[in-house]
Amino acid sequence: MPETLLSPRNLAFELYEVLDAEALTQRTRFAEHSRETFDAALTTARAIAEKHFAPHNRKADENEPRYVDGRAELIPEVKPAVDAFLAAGFLNANRDFEVGGMQLPSLVSQACFAHFQAANAGTTAYPFLTMGAANLIESFGSDEQKRLYLQPMIEGRYFGTMALTEPHAGSSLADIRTRAEPADDGSYRLKGNKIFISGGDHELSENIVHLVLAKLPNAPAGVKGISLFIVPKYRVNPDGSLGRRNDVLLAGLFHKMGWRGTTSTALNFGDNGDCVGFLVGQPHQGLACMFQMMNEARIGVGMGAVMLGYAGYLHSLDYARQRPQGRLPDNKDPHSPPVPISEHADVKRMLLAQKAYVEGAFDLGLYAARLFDDTHTAAEQAERQQAQALLDLLTPIVKSWPSKFCLKANELAIQILGGHGYTREYPVEQYYRDNRLNPIHEGTEGIQALDLLGRKLAQHNGAGLKQLIRLIASTGERASHHPSLDALRQPLEQLVNRLQGVTLALLGDLAEGKVSATLANASLYLNAFGHCVIGWRWLQQAIHAELGLLEGSPADRDFYLGKLQAARYFLTWEVPGCHNDLALLEARDDTCLAMQDGWF
Repeated sequence: MPETLLSPRNLAFELYEVLDAEALTQRTRFAEHSRETFDAALTTARAIAEKHFAPHNRKADENEPRYVDGRAELIPEVKPAVDAFLAAGFLNANRDFEVGGMQLPSLVSQACFAHFQAANAGTTAYPFLTMGAANLIESFGSDEQKRLYLQPMIEGRYFGTMALTEPHAGSSLADIRTRAEPADDGSYRLKGNKIFISGGDHELSENIVHLVLAKLPNAPAGVKGISLFIVPKYRVNPDGSLGRRNDVLLAGLFHKMGWRGTTSTALNFGDNGDCVGFLVGQPHQGLACMFQMMNEARIGVGMGAVMLGYAGYLHSLDYARQRPQGRLPDNKDPHSPPVPISEHADVKRMLLAQKAYVEGAFDLGLYAARLFDDTHTAAEQAERQQAQALLDLLTPIVKSWPSKFCLKANELAIQILGGHGYTREYPVEQYYRDNRLNPIHEGTEGIQALDLLGRKLAQHNGAGLKQLIRLIASTGERASHHPSLDALRQPLEQLVNRLQGVTLALLGDLAEGKVSATLANASLYLNAFGHCVIGWRWLQQAIHAELGLLEGSPADRDFYLGKLQAARYFLTWEVPGCHNDLALLEARDDTCLAMQDGWF
């Protein structure tokens, strides 16, 4: 039976050979776990994803949520799937045993969640948003807010959203107009409009907890004047029981090209002047609080992009193996039987590119989860700080690189299926449509580029960048002990060396105040930096593949050879192409910056 979600062998390779998940069981927090408990959780996740999520993926796409009498109506299959997810404990996979959690490492819980993302992106969004909202309230909410809102969220009775975007402002949060007026009882009355609120209305839970960005009266201008508020769909009484409906109106639904199973809503707050909200954290510190959820969401969006690319790759691989068509160019006998298209060189190229994109990005996403574990459970504070600095640096890459290149993988999957690829009888066209949202979700590629070059490189006094360079050098040194990897190692080292010089020069320009000119080509920098990171992760995989060939089972020989070939493809076909990006950055090319509106 072909794999449809992700390869169990590749997952085991990542968890137990590359990222050493078993070593986490030596830490106090995870001491009660073992490889057996990790594998049990993964097996359960796969079973639920295959039984409850995957079967209605197409139906949810063809029957998107409807606006009926002021509420969003979903197909009936969504709730049993979400309920199965909740019942199995995956909503609280990272939480303590004492509160009903599984106390899994983030590395393992992310791997579990990946199955659901591959099976059904639309339905998976509801618990995904809730987990992020709950984590935010746990970090910044008062004890009373935790009792009234966090606890029901942990129990799966309340779901959550993040409400940032406004019609006139888009990604420019400095320009939001939603206002919060203080009331005599310590609460606030909100008034404003938010759009593109995923999961903003549904009947999957007793209540929905909206986390809303708004400005207080006389707040400072720009992002320094943003505060964060809990705004429930239904008011909650002091004893925890539900009160009457809050003044939050579902104004309408957006109809998207993908992720059609997730409600995308326009919400009006305070049309009747009675929208009750509660301040989270300190006044004017809302964006700092929200960034916790946004960064979690960015990593989640990146992994979602990986898994949609992965699902498309696996389907096109199976199709290519099953589809006989044509003969190899050196076969001139028209009476000979057609060969599977997987034997044609150009189809091999497209399959190999997909493998390089999705398995490279999959490794990066899980590596980020491993870093998250280190930020909380590493033995020494210095190690935790180093992990946080590196995770901060890599977050724009984890979000943006898969969103771009795993989408390219989906495009290649459609191409491999030929005429069937763009028909709805096969799933690859839906994977592409679903994945096309991810370059926009949680900050566009351009925003991630600005964040990386304009902010993250210099953050923590460059600690994350310095650490990344050291890690890449260490990987290169290890690879040098395998002569067969020289051809893979050298292109990466050349890119890293040139990228370091470009980075120092660009940071110098920023220090001199040349902000607009320096950031104008940030997307080129993001691409080169991302390829550098993925190239490093592929070299890591290649080292472990070499070790596997030496020490592993003969039955795994093809798996390890496939890893080496994908690493070879990425490091010799993809990485060298970044030098053109770096040349434009070195030249401070102003083609785009100098363009005038009237010239279009």
